[in-house]
Amino acid sequence: MSAFDSLSKGLQEALAFANGEISHAKVHEVSVAEVDVAEVRQKTGLSQAEFARSIGVAKGTLLNWEHGRRHPTGPAQVLLALIAKKPSVVQDLLRDA
Repeated sequence: MSAFDSLSKGLQEALAFANGEISHAKVHEVSVAEVDVAEVRQKTGLSQAEFARSIGVAKGTLLNWEHGRRHPTGPAQVLLALIAKKPSVVQDLLRDA
């Protein structure tokens, strides 16, 4: 099977699944705990500006998360959950890069 055929088959399976049709597609659900963003940041010892910069978001985005006006989703939520468990993870990784 060519790469194109494999890709085409995968897209057809995804469309079938999205349309509620029986499909052989595997669905992986991952649940990530919600975190208190301000508490996570405080554990790192970084200022709001430093923390926002270290995780690649605008300071305004961080402020919205900390004040509950918005909530992190997707990769940001996963990253914050990792930082909650090990506050130095970002600095450790960036230092080694």
